[in-house]
Amino acid sequence: MATFHNRPDDRYWMQLTVIFLLLLSSPLLAQSPLELTDVFRLQYAQDPQISPDGTTIIYTLTSADIQTDKFTTRLWSIDSDGPNHFPLTRDESGSYSSPRWSADGSQLAVAATDGDTHQLLVRSGQRKKFKLLVDLPAAATALSWSADGSQLAFSSFVATEPVPFVELPAVPAGANWAAPARVIDKMIYRRDGSGYVKHGNNQLFVVSVLDGSLRQLTHSDYDHNGPFSWMADGSAIILSGQLFHGWEHAPRNSNIYSVSSDDGTVRQLTDGDGPETDPIISADGNLIAYIGFVDDKRSFQQSDLYVVSSQGGQVRCLTTDFDRSIRAPRWSADGSLIYFLYDDHGVGTLGSVSLEDFSIQELATNIGGTSIGRPYQAGSYSVSEDGRIAFTMTDPNFPAEVAVQQGQQKPKRLTMLNNQLFEERPLATTERFVYQSSLDQQPIDGWIVKPANFDADKKYPLILEIHGGPFANYGSRFAMEMQLYAAAGYVVLYTNPRGSTSYGNAFTDLIDHNYPCEGDFQDLMSGVDAVIERGYIDSQRLFVTGGSGGGVLTAWVVGKTERFKAAVSQKPVINWYSFALTSDAYNYFSDYWFAGPPWQTDQTKNYLERSPLSLVGNVTTPTMLLTGEQDYRTPMSESEQYYQALKLRGIDSVLVRIPNASHAIVARPSRIMVKVAHILKWFETYDGR
Repeated sequence: MATFHNRPDDRYWMQLTVIFLLLLSSPLLAQSPLELTDVFRLQYAQDPQISPDGTTIIYTLTSADIQTDKFTTRLWSIDSDGPNHFPLTRDESGSYSSPRWSADGSQLAVAATDGDTHQLLVRSGQRKKFKLLVDLPAAATALSWSADGSQLAFSSFVATEPVPFVELPAVPAGANWAAPARVIDKMIYRRDGSGYVKHGNNQLFVVSVLDGSLRQLTHSDYDHNGPFSWMADGSAIILSGQLFHGWEHAPRNSNIYSVSSDDGTVRQLTDGDGPETDPIISADGNLIAYIGFVDDKRSFQQSDLYVVSSQGGQVRCLTTDFDRSIRAPRWSADGSLIYFLYDDHGVGTLGSVSLEDFSIQELATNIGGTSIGRPYQAGSYSVSEDGRIAFTMTDPNFPAEVAVQQGQQKPKRLTMLNNQLFEERPLATTERFVYQSSLDQQPIDGWIVKPANFDADKKYPLILEIHGGPFANYGSRFAMEMQLYAAAGYVVLYTNPRGSTSYGNAFTDLIDHNYPCEGDFQDLMSGVDAVIERGYIDSQRLFVTGGSGGGVLTAWVVGKTERFKAAVSQKPVINWYSFALTSDAYNYFSDYWFAGPPWQTDQTKNYLERSPLSLVGNVTTPTMLLTGEQDYRTPMSESEQYYQALKLRGIDSVLVRIPNASHAIVARPSRIMVKVAHILKWFETYDGR
């Protein structure tokens, strides 16, 4: 397993300083555009955990290993006032996650994984090194300290032996027989990204920090996942789950439960109709804050913030009049405030709500930066006892960095993880603008990414890049894929068409049971028109691409217009009728994205009319399909249907299959390169024709 090192000594830093000064005195190398292999040079921060006294921030530094083609995470420490930045782990293998401080700040726990080796590690007092707490057969997630610092709760998978469906003769010694049949009888039998569901469940464990003794608290056939929150007296652990028979038929429904830390007895605390998630208990142990909504079967619903007694009972909603979706609640030390994240017009934002008068304050913005490929929202934060906030900060010029902020003061960026790379590679500039949809004058946010050394007197080709979801949002965030398109000489347009999150319920409801539609098509085309009107786009050199929900809209767009020279539909849904019963989340989509299952006679027409396949007879645009071969969310069969339909029609088309890739194609660093390279090659093929 990994070796843990002390803080580097003064000699190490002296050598580093000398090298740095020499570099400063050297002539700057000529800058050159970003290259595909620069993907392996990117680094970004995740999960910044500020100490209770607010002096130190521990975070995970994520980087890409060019030899293993994997993202790895290391632990780093930085003082909250900026200096004293150093690694806590320095080994060449293994990854580290979930660093968590004990309540008094005297101990730090972390989960470590290296291949099939899984461990919990703890650093205590003045010790510079971590010590092994316990070895585990499977990875530990959702670490949570008891208030007195004596125990850690976590979740880990416990495998069970399946009951054979048939009894077969034993395989002779040394024989090489074919793999046995896989018999499936569960409703949820495969999940995108992890494959076919293994026999077993995630269970709740508690380990003693004093002697490493381990206890499994739960043993049921349900999953017990974090986050976990301890009662102040250590008597129980609070969690959210679907611990009820028939949970597979209620994909949105979950409740808050209390699990005895003594004998694992489970008690249900809430019984709302809808999701009740992310429970966290106040320091005095009296109230539980959590996220949820009352399910009314809409395609998307915003989450509100609720509180309930730690013993259960009447529930209060604190954000009834706040028209944004809330996540990641955290209590203030005195219990007077609850912090939370939300997105507003594509901006990751931290707010707080007062328990006295329910007033809401905006505290910090530009939170995000851990989605490095495209500018989706993804970020995290933590709060010290004195109200200092550590969070991941981003803008179009850098992925997630560690920042700190006190109250409503100006944030201070503490890290600059990619300075060397970005000094060598000039970045594209990103401009936010607002335009109106030609359909109904709905204001739409858009962003224009311009190549470095952009010249407004020249004419540039344009790529329209459409976000997925569709209930998601793009924003003013770093995006390597957009940067690489711009480095190849393209202007890139990305927008938040109707249905995007961060604009309120009314905006997402515009595509409720109505996606894709004329509205999102016109929103996108109006954005293209608005950029063309600026005078620097060659209207004969337009291209379009998007992934998942953006792949749906890409195929929808080329079925409704011939204005694009070429298109790349990434991991799309092409036929809702087939998708509804082949996706890994089939228990969800037919129940929420449509008013009934596909075999319901009053719904069949709606499934087909919303399918890009219904427009394939109109398509003249050369189109690439690009999908992972292990994509269980929008299965390969969707791309195959469209590709084969285009071939039957004689339309230039190609199917790019990414081996071993799930819906998250870019889960391995090289696939960012693969994806961008294939898209650019396809566009270059038809540019100028």
